[in-house]
Amino acid sequence: MQPLDTMQSLHQWMVERRRMFHRHPELAFEEADTARMIMAELEQLGIPYEYGGVGGGVVGRLAVPDADAPTIALRAEMDALPGSEATGLPFSSTIEGKMHACGHDAHMAMLLGAAALLKRDPPPCHVLLVFQPAEERGGGARVVLKSGAFKGVKAIFGGHVTHHYRLGEIMVASGVITAQSDRFSIRIRGRGGHGARPHEAVDAVIVVGLLITTLQTLVSREINPIFPSVITIGTVRAGSAPNVIAETAELEGSIRTTLPEVREHIHAGIKRMAKALEILHNAKIEVDIQEGYPPVVNTEQESRIAYRAAERIVGHAGMMTMDYPSMGSEDFSYYLEKIPGCYVRLGARKSEHEYIPLHSPDFDIHEGVLEVGAKYFAEVVREAAHTYSQ
Repeated sequence: MQPLDTMQSLHQWMVERRRMFHRHPELAFEEADTARMIMAELEQLGIPYEYGGVGGGVVGRLAVPDADAPTIALRAEMDALPGSEATGLPFSSTIEGKMHACGHDAHMAMLLGAAALLKRDPPPCHVLLVFQPAEERGGGARVVLKSGAFKGVKAIFGGHVTHHYRLGEIMVASGVITAQSDRFSIRIRGRGGHGARPHEAVDAVIVVGLLITTLQTLVSREINPIFPSVITIGTVRAGSAPNVIAETAELEGSIRTTLPEVREHIHAGIKRMAKALEILHNAKIEVDIQEGYPPVVNTEQESRIAYRAAERIVGHAGMMTMDYPSMGSEDFSYYLEKIPGCYVRLGARKSEHEYIPLHSPDFDIHEGVLEVGAKYFAEVVREAAHTYSQ
């Protein structure tokens, strides 16, 4: 293992690890090779760990002699996304149909970097290094929580690279950071028939079309405009031939909200509108709503800790705030339902680079963010230990 006694050598080490992860993406709950790579790096660093097996998390532990010292957790995600990479990078994904389009390769590398910094200069607290599965799908945070690894954890900190901010910028805010995410599917059964004789049929395509437009009025006409909410229809399936009236149709979509009362109104409204169209068109309509990730809600004290730590890394000019919550979702929310903490955004776009959204087949990062992230995670641990000891 190369010496990591300078920031330059540590940065290069993180770049190599990030590219290693990037070349070998694995989907949610399939992160076997990724976990093995992380465990190998922790062993090289001399950090003990626990592994929950394929579909579970890798949790490294840095302990101090004082058993009563607080335990601070840091989290990174291991999973990649389905999709074909279009970056043209020399270290592009070697696995067809899978890529790290959300920056989790960077998160793992910077958390390993923070581990190296904390191992070299131990903080006055215990540290939990959490590499979790399945953030993109399945809520892998719950798997790690159920493992019992978080017993006695005082606070947890996490972050995400983004092109919304430039390299050298960190966004820290308290309160609601991301939205509640729910999914729904609606199945319509009419009565099929010949395209020339619509009076003999109940056209499922007509019903699904009305649903697509009608559901949008829940947001545009029933929700107070100052409360963010989104209904997206993502898939529609219906029909078999141009001259056949479809008997069945199905649509699937997502709901994003930040307030419980808005969420409840939209859930009820979808069911109400489906029932009304069922009666209006003499069709059978079934609605299934699946609960998704809760909102990420940063706690006040931990947000102040994160702000102080981040400001020491990027300076006051690099500190960004968030005026409105993101309508995206994140399973870091499950940790914050149990443990105080803060989730930040790490700028990963060079000033002259084009903005590319997360999950794009063209998404990449400026690798300078690895150093920023590693320093931030190490510093937030020290700041938290100092705050809780007062």
